[in-house]
Amino acid sequence: MGNASLKKIAVLTSGGDAPGMNAAIRAVVRTANYHKIECVGVRGGYTGLIEGNFTKMGPRSVNNIINLGGTILRSARSKEFRTEEGRQKAFEQCQKNGIDALVCIGGDGTFTGAKIFAEEFGVKVIGVPGTIDNDIFGTDFTIGYDTALNTAMEAIDKIRDTATSHNRVFFIEVMGRDAGFIALNSGIASGALDILIPEKKDSLEDLFETFEKAQKRGKTSSIVIVAEGERLASTYELAEQTKQRFPDYDIRVSILGHIQRGGAPSCADRVLASRMGYGAVVGLMKGLTNVMAGIRSNDLVFTPIEDAIKKHNEINQDLLQIAEILAM
Repeated sequence: MGNASLKKIAVLTSGGDAPGMNAAIRAVVRTANYHKIECVGVRGGYTGLIEGNFTKMGPRSVNNIINLGGTILRSARSKEFRTEEGRQKAFEQCQKNGIDALVCIGGDGTFTGAKIFAEEFGVKVIGVPGTIDNDIFGTDFTIGYDTALNTAMEAIDKIRDTATSHNRVFFIEVMGRDAGFIALNSGIASGALDILIPEKKDSLEDLFETFEKAQKRGKTSSIVIVAEGERLASTYELAEQTKQRFPDYDIRVSILGHIQRGGAPSCADRVLASRMGYGAVVGLMKGLTNVMAGIRSNDLVFTPIEDAIKKHNEINQDLLQIAEILAM
C-alpha cells in the first residue's frame, strides 16, 4: 500500500468549523506517523497555506484534542486563494517546504479550492467532509452533523418546557444553510408540529391548516422548526404571518444560531472523524488524489471531489411522511 513518493503531507481546516475536526486532525497526524510520513499542520486554512504558516505535528502534538470542539489549526475563508496568484503562492510554499500532498478538512468551498489547486499544480489532495450541514455527496454523514443535531434537539427540548408552561407557539430556526437535514431530524426527535425545509415546497396555507388541525385536536402549545435555508419566508416573517392569522396565539421566535457549531463532538462524530482522517492518509498512500474520503453503508469510500461538490445528499422521503404522521 505504501507510496514511496509520499514523504510529507500537510493538513488544514477551512470554512466553517465543525465538532470533530480536531478528531480528524488527530487521525491524520497519527496515521501519517504510523506509516513514517512526516506531517505538518497549516494554521488558518488556505490563508496559512499562502503564508507558509506551518507547524510540525506528531503524535504528542495532538494529545487531548479528540474531545475538543472547533479546530486547533483555526479556520478561515481566503479571498486570496480564490485567485490564481494566491494559489501560485501556496504552491511555492508547498515546494519550499517539501509538501507532497494536502488533506483538506471542510465543506464544499474547501473542496472547490482543493480541486482547482490540484488541477492547476498537480498537488495531491484528499478532502475530508467537515460541516454540520450534512450536505456533501459521497458520505452518509459529515463530521459535526451528529453533534449539531443533538445540540439542536437539546435546545428545542428546553424551549418546549417553556412553550408548554405558557401555552406558547415557538418558531425555532436551526442551521443547515441550504439543507434541511438538521431541521427534519431534530424536528422529528423533538416532536415538532411542523418542519419547514428548503427541499420541500411549503406554503403558508399548509402551515395554517396544520395549526387549525392542532387546535381541533386540543393542542395548546406548538413547536415549528424552520431550516435557515427555508425559501418560503424568514422565520420572523413566518411568525408574523401566523400571528395575523391566529391573533390569540402567543408566538415567540428563537434562532439557535452558532451554538450548533460548537461544543464537544459526540461519540459518533469522534469515530466518524477518526475513520475519515485515517482514510485520507490511506488514500494518499494508494496514490489517490482529487477525491474525498467518506463513509457509506459503514464502509470507507472515495468520491471524486467534483461529484462531492456538484451532487447532493437527498432528504429521506419516509422521514417527511413520518414527521407529518407523528405530529398529530
